Amino acid sequence: MDTKPTLWASALAATGASLCCVAPLVLVSFGVGGAWLATLTQLEPLRPVFIVLTLGLLVMAWRTLYRRPVVCAPGQACADAAVQRRQRLIFWLVAAPLLLLLAFPWYASLFY
Repeated sequence: MDTKPTLWASALAATGASLCCVAPLVLVSFGVGGAWLATLTQLEPLRPVFIVLTLGLLVMAWRTLYRRPVVCAPGQACADAAVQRRQRLIFWLVAAPLLLLLAFPWYASLFY
């Protein structure tokens, strides 16, 4: 399994999970306001579903990178240790902001 689609899917799920909380802050900071902004909070009941989906996809990507034995023929890109290090680095560069995005409701009061 390739980790690239899994990371993209987890990024989309994290965005969906934090849409109720982050989107109003971003829109207000750009000067967009109005009563319709409160309708974004209607996505709050779906937040747990998106959180579980995000964490599940991140765990799948982590298992692929760290727990699955690498099976590839010599000369292929997956046989190169530098490629594996780069994939792991990209995983953590994607996972860290996603986890911060998921935790946004707990530290959102610092921005309002």
